Amino acid sequence: MITLDDIRAAATRIAGNIRSTPMIAATNFKTPLAGGVDLMLKLELLQVTGSFKARGATNKLLSLDRTALRCGIVAASGGNHGIATARAGFMAGVPTTIFLPSNASPAKIEKLEAWGAATRIVGSAWHESNEAAQAFVRETGATYFHPFADPAVVAGQGTVGLEILAQMPDVTTILVAMGGGGLISGVSTAIKALAPHVRIVGIEATGSPVLLRSLEAGRNIALDKVTTSVATMACAKTDDAIFDIVRRHVDEIVLVDDAEMLRAAKSLWFEMGLAADLSGAASLAALAEGRVRVKPGERICAIVCGAGPDAVIDKG
Repeated sequence: MITLDDIRAAATRIAGNIRSTPMIAATNFKTPLAGGVDLMLKLELLQVTGSFKARGATNKLLSLDRTALRCGIVAASGGNHGIATARAGFMAGVPTTIFLPSNASPAKIEKLEAWGAATRIVGSAWHESNEAAQAFVRETGATYFHPFADPAVVAGQGTVGLEILAQMPDVTTILVAMGGGGLISGVSTAIKALAPHVRIVGIEATGSPVLLRSLEAGRNIALDKVTTSVATMACAKTDDAIFDIVRRHVDEIVLVDDAEMLRAAKSLWFEMGLAADLSGAASLAALAEGRVRVKPGERICAIVCGAGPDAVIDKG
């Protein structure tokens, strides 16, 4: 699907249009997430639009000829990719339409509309929204920005991996939240090309373990149902090329449930004042719940991949 050269080209292409996000040590926690390890957080929640998705959508936009945008842009998204695509449409000055499932965060819908995108709620899960988006493409001729099954998007996400190695050259393990698998595909392609000894651990929602079940089956399969309420991690089936990358490059996949992600998000807010969405807290949840095997002295990077108010707003 992509190579290290594609990721390096993406880094050059999007430079100046996205942020090189900081990495900070997760120290002095009231309740440590994992003992005996050095834990660093890659703060992609501070990325433009609030998630790593801006990298892929921006690379996709800047890879296109202007004529490809004459009918506008469309995407299907659980929220973060849609916001990144809406920003791409704003940058290009073209109409953007985003299809979302009914469990998409109201806060993310508000951000989409603030970027000038038209929003359409279709279905209860991403694959249903995606079917509607594809029909819209056929009707209008708009250019489709896929959240994970697009080489330009995956290459853009892979630039996170380049930054991690530059900021933390002695990293031994990288924790990555997974929905459709675009982020982990890009990051793992970069990491395994430059530092093949680094362990890549994916984290899926228990209500959407599409890549774990596919690996267990030995082929890319569809889930019978998706039950997670975390729209940004909900995916009934991934792309065959994404499955192949994950099979080759990802060392382990673990599961966390929605409540565990919410606890981790609340911990990030309490301990560090970081407003992560639930997918952004997934890697921390995996550590806190003991799902990731760690050894004393390990140098771990957890990607906090997205921002959101889930842990900040008191719903009680």
